[in-house]
Amino acid sequence: MTSPKQQQSANLVSDGDLRYANLDERKRKRMISNRESARRSRAKKQQRLDELLGEINKLQSDNNAIMKKIDGATQMFVGAESQNNVLRAQLTELTDRLHSLNSVLHIAQEVSGLAMDIPEIPDTLLEPWKLPCSVQPITTSFNMNMF
Repeated sequence: MTSPKQQQSANLVSDGDLRYANLDERKRKRMISNRESARRSRAKKQQRLDELLGEINKLQSDNNAIMKKIDGATQMFVGAESQNNVLRAQLTELTDRLHSLNSVLHIAQEVSGLAMDIPEIPDTLLEPWKLPCSVQPITTSFNMNMF
């Protein structure tokens, strides 16, 4: 039979095996838990990446739409500016014609000796920025949908 000392050492070995078994079981559970946590973390990271990619696409399409509106507004501005230049040139030409016609009328009046009613050219015609106009406040808004 076994001596009490051998029995005690056998008990220690089996107690140690149980401790190691429990330790191995805890280690295995912790490893599984860590893997699951890492999987959840990767899934969360991928979801956030997908959200950011969607936001990038949305912002790029918004940016493109705004750029189209800016291009449209720029084209309208260039068109209005060129039309203003044409109108200024026409104003200058018509003012010169009016001066010439008034000169002809003054010469005709002097030569004929007849009194003619020759209207003077108003200064406001020569300086269009002095033309009377109603004073209206200029209002602005950030409504980009008007184009």
